[in-house]
Amino acid sequence: MSVKPEAVVRNIAEVMWETPPEHYDAHSKMLMTPQNCATRHLDFRISSYQPKGYVAPHRHKVQEQIYHILSGEGLMELDGARRVVRAHDCIFIPPGVEHAIYNTGLADLVFFVVTTPPSDG
Repeated sequence: MSVKPEAVVRNIAEVMWETPPEHYDAHSKMLMTPQNCATRHLDFRISSYQPKGYVAPHRHKVQEQIYHILSGEGLMELDGARRVVRAHDCIFIPPGVEHAIYNTGLADLVFFVVTTPPSDG
């Protein structure tokens, strides 16, 4: 008999900031992940990069990602091409695309990240 997953309501203030590997002056709150709720297919987080903050260029084998910029501005790098991103830009990153994001603005760059599957296994 399988156990039915429970629904979860979590306030952002309940989650501590973390600094993932290869992130510099960049922090995330892991809001909904397999480690803290019953999601099996998604990783949902909010990230905040201070001015000069960035994640080193990297790629995922099987994961897809969507970034939704909430505030601030910076440069999104996709396979070596850089483009300015700012509030309400949405970015889709398929597997295999090398990517990085840099806060080149004057205020924090804040954005949601949705990743599926949660592990690049």
